[in-house]
Amino acid sequence: MQRRTIFFVSDQTGVTAETMGHSLLTQFDGVAFRQVTLPFISTIEKAEEAVRRINATYEAEGLRPIVFSTLVQEETRDIVRRANGLFLDFFAAFLTPLEQELGLKSSRAPGRAHGMLDLGAYTLRIDATNYALANDDGAITREYDRADIILVGVSRSGKTPTCLYMALQYGVFAANYPLADEEFESGKLPAVLDQHRHKLYGLTISPTRLREIRQERRPNTKYSSADQVEFEVRSAEAMFRRWNIPFIDTTTRSIEEIASLILDATGVERRLRP
Repeated sequence: MQRRTIFFVSDQTGVTAETMGHSLLTQFDGVAFRQVTLPFISTIEKAEEAVRRINATYEAEGLRPIVFSTLVQEETRDIVRRANGLFLDFFAAFLTPLEQELGLKSSRAPGRAHGMLDLGAYTLRIDATNYALANDDGAITREYDRADIILVGVSRSGKTPTCLYMALQYGVFAANYPLADEEFESGKLPAVLDQHRHKLYGLTISPTRLREIRQERRPNTKYSSADQVEFEVRSAEAMFRRWNIPFIDTTTRSIEEIASLILDATGVERRLRP
């Protein structure tokens, strides 16, 4: 298998370079990527050190590293561009055409994408994340009036990470409630869910995958047994259909995809953008 080293170079956290770079790298099977992030390359000295690291990798491996850059300062970008690597400049690729189309010169200010320039948006992100943590797994239900959406499903079907992702990325107030044997035996929605039925969205998962996840958490217990997971998944899906709760299968989907599909299906507003 071919092996290549990837550098994500940024004058801030490197999140943008990582996100965009990863999206491109997923299109290439059969290559093992060693990924290195070089954040906060904000001075000439740091840029020169980044070049030394990239060049050292080239000399050690005999293959050009691939460099994804979101450097906005021309002086640091020009230095890193001279390294012995394939230099892919995200900002240059898009800012120049945008400047031409808008008839404006961009600020070229570092840190705009993930900084705290908008304190209101930052505060909303924190509030939504705190809400998701406080209203996780049915721990607190008295704040469901504030919820934009309430995810329901069996334990380990992906409710918690999806809620946290929607909160952190989009400022959505998301709670979640785990369905258990008590609900399955009665076939009824808990009263606290029934009064918020219009906010409910279900998550399901294949019994095989659910058992794998639960075996890692509590191996060789009833909780992770084949009979139990099959019963829970079958019962949860029956409840979703009985009470007309829309639901999605999370088995092969990423958290990002799950969240996007749910927000698109429900029309819940994305108050923030990543």
